[in-house]
Amino acid sequence: MRTRRETRDLIVVSMAGTGPAGDLDGLLQQGWRLWRAESASDILRLLKTQPRTCFAALLELRGADPRKTGSPPRVDHLMPVLTIARIGWVAGVTQKQLEQPWVRRLIHHYCHDYVTLPCASSLLGVVLGHAHGMAALSPDDGQEHAGSLDGDDMIGESPAMRTMQQMLQKAAMTEAPVYIAGETGTGKELAALAIHRRSARRERPFVVINCGAIPQSLMQSELFGYERGAFTGASQRKLGRIEMAHTGTLFLDEIGDLPMDSQASLLRFLQQGSIERLGGHEEIRIDVRILSATHVDLGAAVADGRFREDLYHRLRVIELRQPPLRERGGDIDLIAAHALSRHAAEATRRIRGFSSCARQAMQRYAWPGNVRELVNRVRQAVVMADGPCITARDLRLDGEDIDAPETLDAARCQGERAAIERALQRNGHRMAATARDLGVSRVTLYRLMARHGLRDDEAAVGAGRS
Repeated sequence: MRTRRETRDLIVVSMAGTGPAGDLDGLLQQGWRLWRAESASDILRLLKTQPRTCFAALLELRGADPRKTGSPPRVDHLMPVLTIARIGWVAGVTQKQLEQPWVRRLIHHYCHDYVTLPCASSLLGVVLGHAHGMAALSPDDGQEHAGSLDGDDMIGESPAMRTMQQMLQKAAMTEAPVYIAGETGTGKELAALAIHRRSARRERPFVVINCGAIPQSLMQSELFGYERGAFTGASQRKLGRIEMAHTGTLFLDEIGDLPMDSQASLLRFLQQGSIERLGGHEEIRIDVRILSATHVDLGAAVADGRFREDLYHRLRVIELRQPPLRERGGDIDLIAAHALSRHAAEATRRIRGFSSCARQAMQRYAWPGNVRELVNRVRQAVVMADGPCITARDLRLDGEDIDAPETLDAARCQGERAAIERALQRNGHRMAATARDLGVSRVTLYRLMARHGLRDDEAAVGAGRS
């Protein structure tokens, strides 16, 4: 019985304006669905019409001869799509073109593989199939189970986060004040937003005020607003944050930094359910859900006399604890992949993912800055990485700040990279000689260099001497 052949999607882009029709006839028989594109705009439009589809893409370089134009063909116009994770790029080149440094750099930075054209459709199908499979395993493709990709939801599947999610759901079903404890950078505002979005007030305002970022002299007016003429410079009425949140949710972030006089005014509002604007005499009824959070120990602040005990108990009807990143295990990989997908467009080259060294380093690191630190490190690595994979060095996690025992995988990774670097130096960055020295093929050497994020500037120049 003949099994039904799976349909896979292939984008064909020709840099010289002519397509490799002869090479693609066999692919149609193999079950490929072909899409032709001439620009990044064409590809972006295709991606919008096929939002759940992964693609292989053949970048046809035959005929793109710099000797005819005086300079290598530019791929700048393709940059927006060369780094999209759900497209696996394969370069189609001639044997002669492989001697040109710009071709080597293009393949190394953006392509899963290359083929020398013309070639048998069976071989072309295998290479394109591998690129398609790698695109299907991209970070973008694996995020549905982890959380929203819009940056406004919490990501995590660890036991600590599952417990937190269950507690958030229960808290959302009530109107009781919720206090969220947790270290700086753990995502307390995201937790508050998740409560609001799951509550009956989800269609109403969600108003945030950072009590630690507003000068003490302005806190009262920010919370309660003021009437025209209440003080010098008050030329018109201004609504306070509490009034702006009417019928919705008010999130008081860093509540531990609220001044004592403002604590008394906030307590009065919680008891009476009404406010008076500064300079006014009208009592205004307010219907609002109160959420609060801080990184400080409020219990200790109460004991030290820095926070009112009666306000503490008013705010802490339901207490949730946002777990630090170091307690969340595999969530580190999920959050890193999410951060990479969000900021991949900022890279100057295609970033395929994280090396094994980077993953080991992220798991060993203590993350004192929690999720915020992880996202910032990934974003910087996306911009600064030299290779197609983010390494521990790119994340600045290869120093002495990682004091956990080194695993065998990490040691093997570091030793392999060091051996390649030494062999390159011994052989003057000549690829053929370096590959012979290491006992591998040139193709394997290229892939190892890509895996470890090794720069190929000198290698590309030296390749002409190999």
